[in-house]
Amino acid sequence: HLLKTQQRPKAALFSEGGDTKEVHDFATLVGYGCDGVCPYVAYEALCKMNADGLVEAKAGKQLTDDEIMTNYRKAAAKGLLKVMSKMGISTLQSYKGAQVFEAVGLAGEIVDRCFTGTTTRIEGTGFEALYRDMKRFHEDAYPDSLNQIEGPLVRNDGQLNYRTGQEAHLNTPQGMVNLQIAARTNSRDAYKEFARVTNEQNKKVTLRGQLKFKFDPSRCISVDEVEPVSDIVKRFASGAMSLGSISQEAHETLAVAMNSIGARSNTGEGGEDPKRFLDNRRSAIKQVASGRFGVTSHYLANSDQIQIKMAQGAKPGEGG
Repeated sequence: HLLKTQQRPKAALFSEGGDTKEVHDFATLVGYGCDGVCPYVAYEALCKMNADGLVEAKAGKQLTDDEIMTNYRKAAAKGLLKVMSKMGISTLQSYKGAQVFEAVGLAGEIVDRCFTGTTTRIEGTGFEALYRDMKRFHEDAYPDSLNQIEGPLVRNDGQLNYRTGQEAHLNTPQGMVNLQIAARTNSRDAYKEFARVTNEQNKKVTLRGQLKFKFDPSRCISVDEVEPVSDIVKRFASGAMSLGSISQEAHETLAVAMNSIGARSNTGEGGEDPKRFLDNRRSAIKQVASGRFGVTSHYLANSDQIQIKMAQGAKPGEGG
């Protein structure tokens, strides 16, 4: 309404939200134009934890309520800066009201009324479902039972920690156990079980998990007409991740893996150690970033493909 009537510059918006607690909550509110946020339930929860001695047990020292809330605000601000840096935005003024979001799983009636202008490609939850959630939260906070002397505990619905029967996650304890066994013992059976569990979870938690291939038997071709695997993998290439953004071990492992199947790995802008030119840790693709990293003729000569970045701008990313 304020935007449509051209009154937005004359007003400041403040949110007093009981359900605001995480970095994403702050980022969403600020991204849609909030000038200030008061997460009063988060403050009350922190003070209650402090009074119960939970903060002291974790921190190893006593803190006042003011110190705890200051630390909480500082952590939230750092998280918000990280979100902005990933979007290439330098200042809060540029991020505020920018609506750099895409709605996933919200019905058009909600997006059109509450998030006007936000991109939404699929339908989803409507106002009726949101009301049911709010009604359930209210019933949890104000139960009918008169025997409850203390306030109700906040329900752990499994958003952050895995809880059986609660929020579904792609990574499950069963899947992680099998993945660790596969990594430590090189067990193919354990990896197959990890893949099976993950693929089953994929159907519950991702959009791609809802998609299925359409097969038309009438258009099948003979296997003899299909390229052999050895030729297909030659077109594979790993992402250009610089040494430093990932560890030396990870960087070299990617190169070894790509070389082993006849594909190509990419050094990224950070280059690579000349010692790697002589063995299977050598990256076939070398990057050259203007004015950022030194490039020698020896470096360029030991490449199959050179990627040169021209007129590259700087953005405040994770690496600076």
